[in-house]
Amino acid sequence: MGAFVLLRNGRIARPAGSVQAPGLGSPEPTEPTDILVAHGKIAAIGRDLDIRGVPLDVVDLAGRHVIPGLVDAHVHLTGGGGEAGFRTRVPRVPLGSLVAAGVTTAVGVLGTDGVTRTLRDLVACALALREEGLSAWCYTGSYAVPVVTLTGSVKDDIVFVDPILGVGELAISDHRSSQPTLDELLRIASDAYVAGLTAGKSGVMHLHLGDGARGLELVARALATSELPARLWHPTHLNRNRSLWAQAKSLAASAHAQGRPPFFDVTAFPDDGDADTLGAAEAVLDWLDQGLPADRLTVSSDGGGCLPTFDADGCMTAMDVGTPATLLDMVRALVDKGLSLARAVAFVTANPARVLGLDRPDRGHKGHIVAGGDADLVVLGPTLTPWSVMARGRWFMKEGSVVVRGTFESKAC
Repeated sequence: MGAFVLLRNGRIARPAGSVQAPGLGSPEPTEPTDILVAHGKIAAIGRDLDIRGVPLDVVDLAGRHVIPGLVDAHVHLTGGGGEAGFRTRVPRVPLGSLVAAGVTTAVGVLGTDGVTRTLRDLVACALALREEGLSAWCYTGSYAVPVVTLTGSVKDDIVFVDPILGVGELAISDHRSSQPTLDELLRIASDAYVAGLTAGKSGVMHLHLGDGARGLELVARALATSELPARLWHPTHLNRNRSLWAQAKSLAASAHAQGRPPFFDVTAFPDDGDADTLGAAEAVLDWLDQGLPADRLTVSSDGGGCLPTFDADGCMTAMDVGTPATLLDMVRALVDKGLSLARAVAFVTANPARVLGLDRPDRGHKGHIVAGGDADLVVLGPTLTPWSVMARGRWFMKEGSVVVRGTFESKAC
């Protein structure tokens, strides 16, 4: 492929920087538009672009929808699990599974295991994905307090280690957590915040929420008692049970009324038939029906993570594994329920890019399709499944087939 690619006749679904309310009807009937890609960036967007004297690869999209590459804020790049012995350690996430799911930006987490899984390996996995052509970052830490770090300091990790954006996924309200106190949590958040200011990063606190009855109590107290900005907090797995989801909605409403709304994340869990778990699409629609700020809600996949079931004694009785493919499953479900395509994809593009600080010009305008931004594009087929995927101007999937895989990846995703 040459340095210049002209995509003709694509219908761009642009998620707004702030999604205000659900839009009813089918995906927006935008007029076909051309996108010029040059050296990995979007050089121009417009009707009938006339590019003369430049050698081009021209691809006619024939009216297919084009969305930004998905930004997955929670991926176990090194693999998750391990709660039932070494054999239950989930393998690392292959490049091809991200590409096939339309994910062009992945943010890695360690999860429960910060002992046999190391931050060195997580940072190396993020850097490897960058070498292979995707965009990747990660968090410092695991479930545990004190925080597992690379340099010995949360501040130093965020300031001096380029892929590290903030702290995550530190666990609260979970039997596997370190049972942190409010003071401990605030000290960690303060370090992340100040380091983020120093390094020009988000300094985000990406928090794992378990099934514990305390739920979001620590987050609510942190918002009420500290001077830290609300945008720092990004609790996840909020749709794991209906009680926790009710707490999340209540906190979002009260914080929004006070002008201090944090960010909230739901997980696109595979459907396991548990009536107490909300599907991601169900949670998003409920959030919007309640009039809560749509630009403060994100959806991530927990790809490569173990999704365990525990008994009353804390022993794992069953497990599933998260997959990035569930993100577009959620988008399709939202569109089927009447949400516009542009608004549906915002929860997996513009919104996570915003909380992570990746929507800035110096980060490539992740989550958006704009001139000057990185050419991270997903071309959808008629059933809203990926037809072609481009990351930083390079085709990773073409016409339904993954064409670029990881260095040691087998032919099957």
